[in-house]
Amino acid sequence: MEGAYGAYGAGPAGSNFDVVAFVKRPTTILSICSTVFAIVVFGCIVGEGHINHSQSSTLHCVYNDNEHACGLATATAILSAVSALAFLVLDVRFTDISSVQHRKAAVLGELGLSGLWAFLWFVCFCFLTNQWSKTAFASWMDIVGGSARAAIAFSFFSIPTWVGLTIFIFQKYRLGAHFGEEYTDPSPAAAQLPDSESYQAPPFPHDLGRSGLFYQVPRL
Repeated sequence: MEGAYGAYGAGPAGSNFDVVAFVKRPTTILSICSTVFAIVVFGCIVGEGHINHSQSSTLHCVYNDNEHACGLATATAILSAVSALAFLVLDVRFTDISSVQHRKAAVLGELGLSGLWAFLWFVCFCFLTNQWSKTAFASWMDIVGGSARAAIAFSFFSIPTWVGLTIFIFQKYRLGAHFGEEYTDPSPAAAQLPDSESYQAPPFPHDLGRSGLFYQVPRL
């Protein structure tokens, strides 16, 4: 452990949780923003992402009648929001993980997922934009056009938040790269125990004669 931080940038294992410091973390802010953006996209698609044409009662996706566009946006929004919330929970409980191997696995999982969602949101944004540009103008666009464009906009906003998460998580991974796999982050209680090497024997008793340790020749 270096300074006040243990492996992968976390505090000592079992240390007290600081709510204020947690809220101020860049990863916390980006995770919350990613969750909110995903909820907005999901709400736009589910609420006004489908409409029935005048000649049919069947609901069609507003993005060029392409159900794949609505399905991709919905799935990406749901799964990425769940991942962002899982990141928050993991960050809260991260100091309870004392094994450096378990911390490494958790950080690598976060790193892989954050990179994946950054890529999928980019694909989703490009796909929705492409399909919306191919959508024929109709009167219903005045009703649901705002929601359709909002879903595209917040899909775009989700890209930098997930890219930022990927960068910060990679930095967290580098903080633990120099720790050995056998390293175990000590708890604060264990850190307060006295070291055996610092133990000092008590001074030599000055009155050992009274304790009977020295043999005295009896008088005849």
